Amino acid sequence: MNTREISELAIAMVDEQGTVVAWTEAAERLVGYSAGDVVGGSAALVLPLSDEASTMSAFVEQCRAQNGWSGTTAVRHRDGRMLDVTLRMSMLWGQDGSVAWLVSVSDIGTLSGEAVNGSVQKSLLTRAPIGVAVRDRQLRCTWVNDTMESHDGISRDRRLGRRFTDALPGAKAEALEAVMRQVLKSGTTKVHEYRTSLATGPRQGRTMTASFFCLQDADGQALGLCTISVDVTESRRARERLATLSQASTRLGGTLDVMQTSQELADLAVPLFADFVAVDLEQSVPFGEGPPVRIGPMGERLPVFRRAGLASIHQGVPESPWLRGEPVAVPPSSPLTDVLGTGRSHLEPIVDTAPGTWIDQDPVRAQKVHENGMHSLMVVPIRARRALLGVALFIRTEDPVPFQEVDLLLAEELVSRAAVSLDNARQYAREQTAALALQRNLLPRRLRGGTAVEAASRYLPADMDHGVGGDWFDVIPLSAARVALVVGDVVGHGINAAATMGRLRTAVHTLADMELPPDELLARLDDTVQRLAEQDADAPDKTPTVVGATCLYAVYDPVTRKCTMAAAGHPPPAIIDPQGQVTFPDLPTGAPLGIGLGIPFEAVELELPEGSLLALYTDGLIETRDHDIEEGMHRLGTALAQPGRSLEDLCTRAMEAFQGRAECDDVTLLLVRTRSLSPTRVASWTLPSDETAVRSARNLAARQLAEWGLEGLEDSTKLIVSELVTNAVRHSTGPIVLRLIQHQVLTCEVSDTDVSSPRLRSARTVDENGRGLYLVAQLSRRWGSRSIPGGKVVWAEEDLASAPSHARAFGTPPVLEEQPDHASRSRASDLRVNQQE
Repeated sequence: MNTREISELAIAMVDEQGTVVAWTEAAERLVGYSAGDVVGGSAALVLPLSDEASTMSAFVEQCRAQNGWSGTTAVRHRDGRMLDVTLRMSMLWGQDGSVAWLVSVSDIGTLSGEAVNGSVQKSLLTRAPIGVAVRDRQLRCTWVNDTMESHDGISRDRRLGRRFTDALPGAKAEALEAVMRQVLKSGTTKVHEYRTSLATGPRQGRTMTASFFCLQDADGQALGLCTISVDVTESRRARERLATLSQASTRLGGTLDVMQTSQELADLAVPLFADFVAVDLEQSVPFGEGPPVRIGPMGERLPVFRRAGLASIHQGVPESPWLRGEPVAVPPSSPLTDVLGTGRSHLEPIVDTAPGTWIDQDPVRAQKVHENGMHSLMVVPIRARRALLGVALFIRTEDPVPFQEVDLLLAEELVSRAAVSLDNARQYAREQTAALALQRNLLPRRLRGGTAVEAASRYLPADMDHGVGGDWFDVIPLSAARVALVVGDVVGHGINAAATMGRLRTAVHTLADMELPPDELLARLDDTVQRLAEQDADAPDKTPTVVGATCLYAVYDPVTRKCTMAAAGHPPPAIIDPQGQVTFPDLPTGAPLGIGLGIPFEAVELELPEGSLLALYTDGLIETRDHDIEEGMHRLGTALAQPGRSLEDLCTRAMEAFQGRAECDDVTLLLVRTRSLSPTRVASWTLPSDETAVRSARNLAARQLAEWGLEGLEDSTKLIVSELVTNAVRHSTGPIVLRLIQHQVLTCEVSDTDVSSPRLRSARTVDENGRGLYLVAQLSRRWGSRSIPGGKVVWAEEDLASAPSHARAFGTPPVLEEQPDHASRSRASDLRVNQQE
């Protein structure tokens, strides 16, 4: 509170009859009346009277019965308008036992926020005790209130009629009297503040603020002065603590870690105003999972808390039965349950440990209370947007002074600041948990290369806070031991890019299951990206997102060691042969997905030596702020040209340049080392397209299975071969090729010159055809078809572990479809005769 604001405090004195006996310049400025206008007259001139006290003397008597009065009211200005003010009536005692009243008034309309919070003004606005002493021109005390004795230890009898230096000799008293003389000499109302720590009386060591007001008589001359003394020890201590908290709390929330923020909260409070602090968070807060707990009746199921912050003035925090991260029990009958239900803080100045109390009923806590001398407790809820984040416990052990309301206000202020940071951290934890769950479900958890390739990968998102991005990679098993290798890069970063990536990855899986060649697959994927962009553009309430992407799709066949690949705006793969020679194939770049240029994608076929290394990557790996793409490709090739190293080591070497760096783009690397399938595990025969093909195919398959030691699969395989070759004979005119491949499963393939893909169809009870593919589906683990130049391949896979039973294949078939019957009924009957052989 500054000098100008204190000088605006209006002071006046009235006697027992309500007559004004002293006035001040500040009072004149407030109501417009001079000392000559009011001194000697009734105070009713400016003070309005109520129905309860219709006369000034009745009002004074009412104040005496209540030992004073304070509150808000209105006073009358000389020009007739009414002013809203705060008014306080303080009773004063004279030498002969007479009574007078000190009237202190402040205009509410002119009070600043700082003034309202000032020590003197705050005491006047409330019923907080203030000390008042009135002195004559010789500085002898003529009037004093009862509170003054508690401020300096001087009794009323010892003070009245004496100067301050007579009642309390010493340098401090002389300094105060020097200030008093300056006020009297000036002849105007001025305020001088003097702070001192008085060393006598029951309030030893307390800090006071003394304000001096010059009083005027009816002629406007200095009649004496009034001293108002306020004990500012606690308020100053609270302000100092609050200032310390304001400075220190800037450290709160420096990280988005709820455990770290909780520990910072505990560290700030100890030893500032507590000896031991524990911060317990509702268990869903640290992990970002589960719905928030709402403040209100808890019922029988109390929330579970985990200790997140601990601080103590003692080494090792002996006061806490629980360590950080451990669950904390909540006693049903403790103040904690009241705090959780009401959302209001709990102050227990003296902890009651008597038999039957909540402490006594909690042996674990009771032991710690007795061992550490815990005598005062505060429990403050940590809440944000009506969600309960946790509770903070403040306890005193060594400090003998119990917690007071001012301490509770300070604790609530600190907790409220921490709650904002904790809520932000909780929201971040929830978003990160969701993002990581999304990423885990979008990216492959395990790369399945089968007998075709060995695979390893690395993924480094640009958005490291959430751990998600728009890059994706995959190794997709295909028929005939082949695998599809995919790397893609969606425009952008973060959650939106990850969501788009998930949609494209799903689309690639679907298209890969259709056994499309790489160039055709990218064309279909390009259409999908364009449709996604159109759908997003049609949603007016959705933020527009860019769904452009690049992609490299390759198919590797371990039987032929051929790799067919196509790119859509993506950099070519690095190929390192077994001797460590690095090449980047001349692969047409193609247009990025979603551009809509209509340019067809081109595929390239390469034959790779066994043990070749393929590196599929996104541009974030080769293009940085400091290096161009050519330099990045050279750096990647150098890192991978180590034939003897494992794939994991090579991944680590290739990613070393990005460790600890903040990247502007996602970085993805997929490494595969090719394998080849031994010719002894592949058998192939060309069959004529006539009635003899089925019998020949059955016999050839049986002999090959016996050679491989797979006699247990003979019956099921002969049935599958019969059905597939029968269809080939019925629907094609050229030669038929039967191929068996033994790898992780047994693959049976039949190729023909018909380009129509087979399909299951509904077979009625009276139909003679339409059940062949149903039998294939029942006998195999999966089946399908793919297009090849000049025709198609129909394939089926069987597990090597055991041969399936025939019984389930001959049950009543469901409503299924098969490819159209282009052959005559008589020819189909002839083929069925061949199948029964």
